[in-house]
This record gives sequence, structure tokens and C-alpha cells, in this order.
Amino acid sequence: MIAGAALLPPLLILPASGADDVADRRLQDAFTDAAREFQVPRSVLMSVSYTQTRWDSHPGAPSVAGGFGPMHLVDAERVPARAPATGTRPPDNGRSRPQTGAAGSLTADPASPSARHAVQPADLQHAARLIQAPTERLRTDAVANVRGGAALLAATQRQLGKPLSANPADWWETVARYPGTRDVTSAAAYADDVFALIRKGAHRTTAEGQEVTLPATPGVQQHPRTPRLQGPQRSKEVECPAELACDWLGAPYVEIETEDSDTDYGNHDLGDRPRDQPIEYIVIHDTEAELPSMFQTVQTPTESSWHYSIRSSDGHVTQHVKTKDEAWHSGSQFVNARSIGIEHEGFLTQPGTWYTERMYQASAHLVRYLAKKYGIPLDRQHIFGHDNVPAPTADSIPDMHDDPGPFWDWRHYFDLLGAPLRATAGPDSDVVTILPDYGKNKPRFTGCTGSGALCRPHGSSAVRLYTEPNEHAQLIQDPGRRPEGDNSTEDVNDLGSRVSTGQTFAVADRNGDWTAIWYQGRKAWFKNPKENPTAVGASGRMVTPKDGLDEIPVYGRALPEEDAYPEDVEEPTDSPLPYSFLAGQRYVTQSGVGSSYTAKTFSETPNPVVWGQERYYEIQFGHRLAYVRAGDVDLVDSSATTAGPQGQPQEAPAGAAQGQPQAAPPGAAQGQPQEAPAGAAQEQPQEALPGVPQGAAAGVPQGEPLGGPLAEPQDDPRGETQEEPQDEPEEEAQDEDQEDPLG
Repeated sequence: MIAGAALLPPLLILPASGADDVADRRLQDAFTDAAREFQVPRSVLMSVSYTQTRWDSHPGAPSVAGGFGPMHLVDAERVPARAPATGTRPPDNGRSRPQTGAAGSLTADPASPSARHAVQPADLQHAARLIQAPTERLRTDAVANVRGGAALLAATQRQLGKPLSANPADWWETVARYPGTRDVTSAAAYADDVFALIRKGAHRTTAEGQEVTLPATPGVQQHPRTPRLQGPQRSKEVECPAELACDWLGAPYVEIETEDSDTDYGNHDLGDRPRDQPIEYIVIHDTEAELPSMFQTVQTPTESSWHYSIRSSDGHVTQHVKTKDEAWHSGSQFVNARSIGIEHEGFLTQPGTWYTERMYQASAHLVRYLAKKYGIPLDRQHIFGHDNVPAPTADSIPDMHDDPGPFWDWRHYFDLLGAPLRATAGPDSDVVTILPDYGKNKPRFTGCTGSGALCRPHGSSAVRLYTEPNEHAQLIQDPGRRPEGDNSTEDVNDLGSRVSTGQTFAVADRNGDWTAIWYQGRKAWFKNPKENPTAVGASGRMVTPKDGLDEIPVYGRALPEEDAYPEDVEEPTDSPLPYSFLAGQRYVTQSGVGSSYTAKTFSETPNPVVWGQERYYEIQFGHRLAYVRAGDVDLVDSSATTAGPQGQPQEAPAGAAQGQPQAAPPGAAQGQPQEAPAGAAQEQPQEALPGVPQGAAAGVPQGEPLGGPLAEPQDDPRGETQEEPQDEPEEEAQDEDQEDPLG
């Protein structure tokens, strides 16, 4: 973690204002009262607040944009100072990030077309004048803050010449102006998100312990979108959904002369994905630096690269590397070759300041678009954090990164993706999905403001693991992360003894309120009381060592067999991870994986991919993913019934609910990889590989399928039959001289 983090505001999450029902509903009542006082539809007021802050108050603590309270009223005088990045963390290419201050600005160029559409954000000083209250009260008192936000909405509605209507649909233009976004694309997307939430409804316990409910109003009319709402023409390099404000700041691809006169290159690799390799993963990062310095990093040939950056203050997206090319972002060449990397501006120890709702929502829009474009499953074995990336070799484990950390809200993120995490089987299933209540799950962490310093309590996606069903027992030890045998700790950056929301594991044992799972080769216990569960039943498939094998190796990458490599390609060293996968243990798999390797050199064309006939399964082995050879394991179905509409068990239908893999074809029960039957996952046929070269460089005979029986089918990754996915057609760009359609 970079040392500059210590200079920024610490995690400021205050305890709940009270324990009784009246205190717990104070914020709900504030929305009702303010809506009545200022004649703003309550659904509009509450949905704007949720889209800004998810109703969290963080009394007295501003966001990175200087926003206060549940309405995120911005006080320009209180915008937190941008600290220079005075330290470094090693990036994933083994080089250091530059020790520089901010390079660039978070403000738009006044001459740019986007800047012409800028309006003032919800101004705290103006709100204070409207309700005749001291500004400090709006910074610290949630009720006053809500009144100020309601007054601003009503004032904007009047300014636009519109009535204070009881119909929420009449407030679309006012809502679009509320965040003060810089262009009409972002403004329209923001308003659409607000009204989508009005139609859907929401319920949440806030960080301060307030129970807040927005009833669903599905009949609210959707606002008509017109071509000119798409804003100014974006760069042709940008690959983004039409509703997002995106721009381009390219990463270099150049040769570098080193100090010893050798040649190197940076800072990414050319590719032809998905033609030469499938795109199977999206990796979620946080920057651990402020975005201006990251922009300088990504433009430096000797540094790391990633595909997209997302700004904390407003969710603005900047693309750096084309998705067909491989960015150097994950710490694993194997994962880089099959993934898209997205950096989110922020520090994992300060989620209340940096992990804004605007950033979550922009990220979800982008990931949904990319997942649809490339056929990536929306589950936690395909959409995962940098902290879940498997270490490629045993000696690389201690250097793997740990962002976005325990405070990233995976449950909320998957709700935004439209793929909610929930029970897919009854509570007695032999498979469980980790799913704590984020707001109520507040494990103890240290190290947020300094080594050993206790972090303030905060909602978390993390669940801690013990060696025995007892909170006083020793934490599970990670022999890869701590090869000298040191114990795991409660440090916020120590992944050795915890699991995360959405990860799915095989049950090893149960004891009262405790559940044990198989985790890195051993039984690991976590508290899972029925009245407040931290995991729910799941259906799925598992792998277990074949009969007669006492132990099988676990890998951090799926490499081809030895004879797959042509003579001019040096075979990488096979490096099993230092964990034990013993007979009788089980681990959940959601996909089969083909083996591949690319020897990287600077070239004007993509380097050839070596494909093997060796097949693997991707498994949830610990906090990080891992791979096992298909020939070493048998496939096992979970013995669960599925969860019914009211949580009552019912028989699992063919194809397993919630996107779980379908039953294996005949012969797969003994772990022999089979071709997926027609109409398997995603209802797409399993394609062979017509047109695959027969030489050793290809490594796969013609007709060899890439995926295992659980794999999402891929079209030909190299042949002539697969066309590169095309971006969805965007609406006609807005003429720069047209009148602002938002008024």
C-alpha cells in the first residue's frame, strides 16, 4: 500500500444514532417530512439520495468530491486535499509506480464540448441558505441535510419553469441536474438510474444503522431518450456503453532500451482477442493512488497497464488499452491473456471516502456491457477482485495484491450487475455461497491508519476463518502467503484467513452455529448462525481427487502439456502451488479451462498462442482461485435441493437454478472431460475449432474444443468463423452547437 494513504482522511464511520425503533427510522421519517415540506415526490428525493450515497450519512466526513450527508451536498470549501503519492506499491509487472504527485486535473477543460453542459452540483452553501440553517448543521445532521437536498430539488424544478408535480416522471430534468455532472451523457444516465430505482424500490440498513425503505413504483413512466442526449462525439478507440461518459488516454506500446543495452518493451501486449484467446474474466482493482498519478503511470512504458479507469467522484470512465489487447494488470500473464482489468480510484482502507455509489454504478454499467459483448458469466469465478487472482507460481504468492479489499461491497455490486447473489439451495446443502449482510457484518480489522491500529467498524464482504469452531481459536494459516509459518492476522491487507461474498465452497462439517468448508487443503470454520447467516445454501458442481490418488497438485495457471510447445518456444517452468488437495476434499468449479501459453516479445503483430490438449478446472480453492488438471479429478454434483420462492427447498430443475452448471453428460461423472451437449450453458452450441493450424504452434488438433463440460462455450478462438463482437450502435452524436437538451 502506498504511503500517501496515511495522509488522507481516515475511515470515519460513526456508530448508529440509537438502538430503538424510533431512532432507527429517523432518516426514513426525514425523507417523508422533507418531501412534504418542499413538495418533492418522496420517491424522487429518496432515490436521488440512494444513487448519491446509498443513504449513508458519514456525519462530518466529506467524500472525495467534498459531498456531505445522505444527499451528498457539495461544499467546495471542504473538498479533501489531494495528497501526493509519496510512496509506492509494486505493480504487477515487478516495476515500481512513479513517486509523483498529481498529474492532470479532475476538472473538465472549459473549452471542451462536455464542459459547456456542466451545471453546479448540489451546493451545500446554497441549500443552507434555502432552509435558513447553518452550513455546519448540513454537514453533520442527516435531517438538515435531507431538507437541504429537497429544497435544492424544488428550487431547480421552479428554475426550469416546471410545476412541483406529484408525478415523479415530471422531475427527470431536475434529477439530471442534481449531481452537476459535466456532460449530457452522464446526466441522462444518472437520471435513468434514479428512475430505474424508483420503479424497482430498495431497502437497506445504512452504515449508521438506519432502516430505510423506498417502496417500488413500477408504473413510473420511463423518460424518452433522444439521439441528442448522447452528448458530444467520443473517441473512436473507446469501447463503452452508450449511456456512459467515456474517453481515451492510451497506454504506450513501444520498445525500451535497458541500462545494459538489452531491449525490453512496454506496457502491454498486442492481441486479437477473442479470435486468438477467449476473454473469460473481468478483474476489479482499486488504484491505491489518486487517479491523476495513475494516468501518469499508465502512460509510462516501464509501468503497468490496465484497460479502464473509473473516477471516484462521478464515475467517469477512461479507457487505456483496447479490449482485444492484453493489459499488464493482474500479476499473472495467464489471467492477463484472458481478462479485462478495471481500476477504480480509491484506497481500500477508506471506502466511505472513495468507494462512491457513482463509481459502483458506472462500473456495473461497464461490466454488464463487456460481459454481454464477450459472453462472460456474471459470477464470482469470472468477475473477481485483484485479491482473487491466482498466483501463477509458488514464489509469487507473497507479492500478489489485495485490492479492492474487504470493504468492497460485492453483494451490492452484483445487484447492480443484474445478477443478485442469493441462495440457490436449501440450508443443508453440501455447497454454500458466502453471503453476509454487508451493513451488519463488521469484522475487526487493523492497519487502516497505521500498522496495528484498529480500523473503525465498517460493513464488509469478508468472513473470517478459524481452525476450530470457536472465535478464540487460531486463524487459518496460509502457507503460500506466509511460507515461514507465521500466523495470519486481522490486518486489513492479510487475506490468509478470510473468504468473500459470492465465493462458493464445499461444506466439510457443521457444528451448531458454525460451518466448515474445504479451504486451501484444510478444514476452515466460520460462524454462520441461522438467525444472521453469513452463508447460504448453493447448488453446483465440485471436483475431488480420483480414486487411488492421495493428493493432487494445484496450479495458478493452466499450462499446456510438454509436447505441445514448438521448438522455438521455451516451455515455462511448471510450478504447483504449495497447498495440499487431499483425497476426500472437494472444491467448487464453475468452468472448465483450456490450457494455453504465449511467449511474449515485442512484435507488430500478436504473439502466437500455444494451445494444449491438457484440460483443467477452475476452482474456488481459497480466497484466490486455482486450477486442477481434469485428468486428476472426478466431478461431483451437489446433493442439494434448490431454494423455493419463500426459501423452502424444492427439487432442483435440470440445469440448476441461478446459472449453476447443468448436469454432466454421460461419462462425465468419472471426471472425464466431455464436449458440452448442444444447448448447454448460455444455450450456445459448443463450437469446434475449424481452421486451426495443424503445426506445433497451435498445439490443438482440429476440432478440439476449448472448454470443459462446465465451460461457457466459446466460438473458434483463432479460426475464420468467429467475428469479433461489435459494439452496440450508438445513437447519433449531439451537434455541439445544439441547445442543451437538459435545458
